[in-house]
Amino acid sequence: MNSYSALSNWFEYLNRDCDYSSWSQYLIERLRAFNVGRKGVDIGCGNGYFTRALYRAGYAVTGIDISPQMLNVAKQKSAEEGVPCEFLLGDITKLKLTGHVDFAVAINDCLNYVPPAKLKAAFSRVCACLNRGGVFHFDISSQNKIKNVIADNMFGEDGEDISYMWFNTPQPDGVTMDLTFFVRGADGRYDRFDETHRQYAHGEDDVISALKDAGFSSVCTQGHLGTDDKTMRINFTAVK
Repeated sequence: MNSYSALSNWFEYLNRDCDYSSWSQYLIERLRAFNVGRKGVDIGCGNGYFTRALYRAGYAVTGIDISPQMLNVAKQKSAEEGVPCEFLLGDITKLKLTGHVDFAVAINDCLNYVPPAKLKAAFSRVCACLNRGGVFHFDISSQNKIKNVIADNMFGEDGEDISYMWFNTPQPDGVTMDLTFFVRGADGRYDRFDETHRQYAHGEDDVISALKDAGFSSVCTQGHLGTDDKTMRINFTAVK
């Protein structure tokens, strides 16, 4: 089953402990710190939480994701909240826009789904879409998190409407994630859904090197929400 097909309707609920409100505020402050223009793209937008947050902050943002199911939920949530964002189906490794933008963001592990051999190509695609001086801000789960926290571990949750089991098999370059969901229907019965995800563990120096080879002139990094702690998550801000 395709990644994020069954997960799409429950993604924000299952990530409720991520404090998306603080995360989106950090993202907005980061863009303001670089004085970027108002037009941008949210790559790997998922359900569109950050796309909507950026729109409310005054940015003209288009959400892009590889999952049709995630985009359907993003469009629905956007309509319910009265936020007229555009959402498009797309892959960062094949990204092509009709015009240039002032910034691009890719939040919450989007780049962990890109194999190491395709990082430079993905970054080159993003760079080609940016105006000169444009900014690309994204994050990754660190090598430490992928290899020492997630890999070879099992996670789960038993809820009233949804329960899941998440098994993680180590790979030389990352981890394979096998997820099983049990979702309660209107009649009280539970349906089972299975998904497999593949994430890659990228080193900070390797990401910076790929960004510069792709045409970005400067790169700076921070930990989650701007802290100095990069043990679990690393933020990258690159300027064309």
